[in-house]
Amino acid sequence: MNAGRQDRATPYRGKVTLDYAPEADSDPDPGEVVWAWVPFQEDPSQGKDRPLLVVGRPEQGPGYVALMLSSRDRAGEYGWVLLGSGPWDRDGRQSWVKVDRMLLVHDGGIRREGAVVDGERFLQVMDKVVREQRGEQLD
Repeated sequence: MNAGRQDRATPYRGKVTLDYAPEADSDPDPGEVVWAWVPFQEDPSQGKDRPLLVVGRPEQGPGYVALMLSSRDRAGEYGWVLLGSGPWDRDGRQSWVKVDRMLLVHDGGIRREGAVVDGERFLQVMDKVVREQRGEQLD
């Protein structure tokens, strides 16, 4: 398991139990979009608050495993897959998911919860995550 600051997302390289279990409660659940402070890959001392798709729990230890979202067009960029638009973006923009950078986020690092990604889209993203982990070519 990756130890790290609990007030921000940190890189996660362990096993994850993927799940889709959104619940209408105040806790983050797999399948929900939350916001947390995420360090930049180029300079981890800097970062920004950004939306994350919770995908499951780490195999050991507390927290949630999540993938970051971007509203910038990432078509053709390695590691990014289209999620589509949804209520997590107030402007209705298309969102992209970075499937090759898993993050660990603790309750103390989650700034707010957003919306639920529908089950079919969640499964499509999880298929891409599994394929990326196996080193397969993504569409």
